Amino acid sequence: MNISHFFLSLLAIVNEMSPYILLGFFIAGILHAFVKPEMMAHHLSGKGFKPVIKAALLGIPLPLCSCGVLPTAVSLKRQGASQGATTSFLIATPQTGVDSIAATYSLLGLPFAIVRPIAALVGSVFGGMAVNTFCKDNPLEDNPTHCKSTTKAENNESFFRKLAIAIKYGFVDMVGSVGKWLVIGLIIAAIITVAVPDELFLGISQYPILAMLVMVLIAVPMYICATGSIPIALSLICKGLTPGVGFVLLMAGPAANFASVMILNKNLGKRTTMIYVMSVIVTAIFFGVLIDYILPTQWFIPNIKAFSPSCHVSFGWFQSICSAILLALLIYTFIKARKAEKLDKFNITMTKEYQIEGMACSHCQATVKKAIEALPGVNNVIVDLNNGKATIVDGEVSSDTIAAAVTQAGFTFKG
Repeated sequence: MNISHFFLSLLAIVNEMSPYILLGFFIAGILHAFVKPEMMAHHLSGKGFKPVIKAALLGIPLPLCSCGVLPTAVSLKRQGASQGATTSFLIATPQTGVDSIAATYSLLGLPFAIVRPIAALVGSVFGGMAVNTFCKDNPLEDNPTHCKSTTKAENNESFFRKLAIAIKYGFVDMVGSVGKWLVIGLIIAAIITVAVPDELFLGISQYPILAMLVMVLIAVPMYICATGSIPIALSLICKGLTPGVGFVLLMAGPAANFASVMILNKNLGKRTTMIYVMSVIVTAIFFGVLIDYILPTQWFIPNIKAFSPSCHVSFGWFQSICSAILLALLIYTFIKARKAEKLDKFNITMTKEYQIEGMACSHCQATVKKAIEALPGVNNVIVDLNNGKATIVDGEVSSDTIAAAVTQAGFTFKG
């Protein structure tokens, strides 16, 4: 593998994506600070078509991954959202997000950026209505901790305080949450661009529907965020796979993985989980076929050719500055996370550990930590994402109480 070619391809993709990713992170922070789950749950209660489509429209811009969306969806369910609306929210949210839509436009062009949220909307409404039709609504026990999560003081925070929260969430918490998967996606894309011969995909590319089915088998079990899937899809298309096959990866990869399916099965039941997975697969293949066989091919090709390895790559000053800022944020959040881990280990004065399953990102880690810390008697808790453990550092609380809080947050308590 040509190392210089690898880094050149990596820089070309990063430079093109970075301005849109930073914009997406900022909008994500605004949504986090100004849009509360209680407000969303109010619009998602009740049966019928309206709550389902509202859930899809609310979920599409939110930048949550397939595991990070689960605690949010469980919280909405406990606050009154219907099972169909909850399923619709679960399908739409991880497939898109303002950051991934912006990054899709930057790398794959406007048609991809338009079709992607439309596909998410169609699939989520289809899945939500199917759940309303074939599944019995299974209300979850209310969790007083979540009901009191928005205090009067939080509601009365000033605009500038909320803006500060938005910036911190967007450029620190969000970068920490998706940064790892974004970097992995970029590296895989650059490796595919440089190391994979063009001839490898020529045979299967002659049978797009077969290639889409193969892509589903690869993408569904795999964990990858909506933004991290974009450079991988781009590199696969550049290597000869059709745009429709690349689109299947964009939709199926971020929406389902083994961890999220297991948690969903526990909280909403086997039938709802089956409808969820089938909605993701059927919608991805349907729109993949639409792109390859019905929509004009030229809509999905011009922007891709700009990233062909044979093309000369130029770096604009604005894009380079944005890339430098993104790199600095990634390094900062990495160092911050490592320092926090070392400090937590240093500060442990008692060892009451609990095993928790289902955490796959920093958003999950923060949700579990918040749920346990909100319990009476708990003053400090450390949640280790890598080992899947929660350690009570300071406080007295029963295992049953912690188990209830963790389960109601959408995760599996193993004790």
